[in-house]
Parts: sequence; C-alpha cells; structure tokens
Amino acid sequence: MSENKEKEGSAGPPKLKQKYDWYQTDSTVVITLLIKNSKKEDVQVDYTERAVSATIKQPSGNDFSLELDLAHNVVPAKCTTKIMSMKIELKLVKEEGLRWNKLEGEDTLATNAATEQDAQDIVHKYPTSSHVTRNWDKIGKEAEEEEKEKAEGEAALNQLFQKIYGDASDDVKKAMNKSFTESGGTVLSTNWKEIGPQKTEIKPPDGMEYKKWDT
Repeated sequence: MSENKEKEGSAGPPKLKQKYDWYQTDSTVVITLLIKNSKKEDVQVDYTERAVSATIKQPSGNDFSLELDLAHNVVPAKCTTKIMSMKIELKLVKEEGLRWNKLEGEDTLATNAATEQDAQDIVHKYPTSSHVTRNWDKIGKEAEEEEKEKAEGEAALNQLFQKIYGDASDDVKKAMNKSFTESGGTVLSTNWKEIGPQKTEIKPPDGMEYKKWDT
C-alpha cells in the first residue's frame, strides 16, 4: 500500500491555483494574474465563447492553473494575452455590451451598459419642447457660482464702504448718510459742501427706473 502511495505521489507536483482580480468596461473584461517575470513560452491561454483556460509554468515546478466558466459570451478571436514584468492580463472582448454582475456562473442580473448610461444621463436632464437638450444640473451650478460671486462682490463692497465710513471725518459721514438716504440708495457722496445745502436727487443707473414701493 505504501508503494502505491509513493507512485501516486511521484506523478508530479500539483498545479498551483492562485488568486486573480478582474474588472470590466462596456466592451471588455480584464482578468489580472499576479505572476511576475513570466516568459512567453511558459504561458498558455485558451479562449472559447464561455470559458478561459490558463496554465503558466513556474520555476518552483508548481504550475499556475486557471479554469473559468464565464457568465456571458466573449469573442475568442479578439481576446488577447499581455505578459508584463509584474502581472499577466487576459483581455476578453464581450459579445454583447452587457454590464456583468459576476465573472462566472449564471448571471441574471446583467444589464445593458448603454441603457444604464442613458438612464444615468436622463436623471440629470429634463424634458423640453426645444430640439436642444439642456443639462439643467450644469445650468443650475453655473447660476449658483454666479450668485456666489455676486454675494462675494457685494460683501467686499460693503466692507469697503464700512472702512471708508469708519475712517471718515464727521462731515464725510454726514454726507454719506444724507446722500444715501435722500437718494433712495442711488447716490453715495463724501462731499458735505456739495450735499449739505440741498436735497440729493434720486439717480438710478442708466436704463433703470426708480420706483418707490408703498408700505
């Protein structure tokens, strides 16, 4: 019995199963094998529509082995193997533009990648009778930035006025208060000799009309 065990054990070292990573794009699935310094002649990868088989010879004698039954079809003729110093990449080209939910086994939750992207775009766009599609999120953001800049500009202007008023003489302060109040906020003068003797007229900006609201 011991002889049989020895014969079974002398059949050669077992193939080493190692971990792998994978990610996907709309059109491809990329499987990464973390194996360093592999030679081209030591790497054997076979692609079929629903499976990937890879064997990589290792210096230790324990060959790397990977057998995957894919969740969806790929195009074998377009699949490629890329050998790099720190890893090996298996690039699978999808037969359909599906977003895979898993790499192996039955995948009933896969979605159409293009439809999924369209749905995400629709969330941020609103219907319009115009032929031009408007991205209202972008317009809203630009409006917020404009309001922010306006608010910051007004704050800076107010701060400047406060500084001028704080450092001003009594005559300048009186001129500022009188001109601003009498003109309904349309005139701000620091010249008391000009403002003091007469009532300050309302002077709205060009193209605008001053209207006093009844309270």
